[in-house]
Amino acid sequence: MSDLSTTNSASYLDFGALGRLKGEASRDPTQAVRQTAEQFEAYFLQQMMKSMRDTVEKSDLVESNNMEMYQDLMDKEVAMKMVKRGGIGVANMLEKQMLKQSAELSTQDALKLRPMVQPEAIPLVKPTEPLPLKSTAIQSYELSRQTVGGKP
Repeated sequence: MSDLSTTNSASYLDFGALGRLKGEASRDPTQAVRQTAEQFEAYFLQQMMKSMRDTVEKSDLVESNNMEMYQDLMDKEVAMKMVKRGGIGVANMLEKQMLKQSAELSTQDALKLRPMVQPEAIPLVKPTEPLPLKSTAIQSYELSRQTVGGKP
């Protein structure tokens, strides 16, 4: 019987594996790119299998919430195994694209090249004297004040 802690199927849902992947990315970015691409392809394959299962008519005799949960778990494991055996090539394309971009220019270098534009402040001009109210505004204020109390 195999021990589950010794298996090497790091999942995109495992937060411990995510922490290890972040640590590995700081040491060897190319290996972390490969693992990230494989996890993305596994997630893609799992969602594809889930969509395919949704197209099949379900029977009330064998379907239940537990059955769906176990099918999702099985789809996840099948997707991970498919990727480890070569997958459908999504991980290879992602890895190639990410390594090509990282070799050209890193994100930090691109941000350094971007010009920093300081926004101009809008000058505040205080009026020297108060603005007068229009005569129509004064009349409406007097009318509303007279009718509110009910007394003329």
